[in-house]
Amino acid sequence: MSELRFTEDHEWLRVEADGSVTVGITAYAQNALGDVVFVQLPELQQYEKGNEASTVESVKAASGVYMPLTGEVVEVNGQLEDSPELVNEDPMGEGWFFRFIPADAEAVTALLDQDAYDRLLKANDDA
Repeated sequence: MSELRFTEDHEWLRVEADGSVTVGITAYAQNALGDVVFVQLPELQQYEKGNEASTVESVKAASGVYMPLTGEVVEVNGQLEDSPELVNEDPMGEGWFFRFIPADAEAVTALLDQDAYDRLLKANDDA
């Protein structure tokens, strides 16, 4: 498993051996949302960085999951359609949302690493 990267929107990314990138929401995000009751998965198509690719609904709120980089979604986690609670139970594993092929594979390295994400969380807690 490769090193995780993160966005300021509390999404995690993992580059897979085939070059695809798996995306999900972090434990922090799922905790803030509460019990997830529905996940709208993205279409298998090209998305621009920053566009909403998916939606997650919980008992507290609905939130967009944004495309962290420009790329083509090539796979979605169909388990979430019948078992959205996987997002709460295993947000960094079985609760992943989608995989995509980035237009620029090197762009992943510009995202937050674990240390930078931890600093972001601390800043959020201190705010």
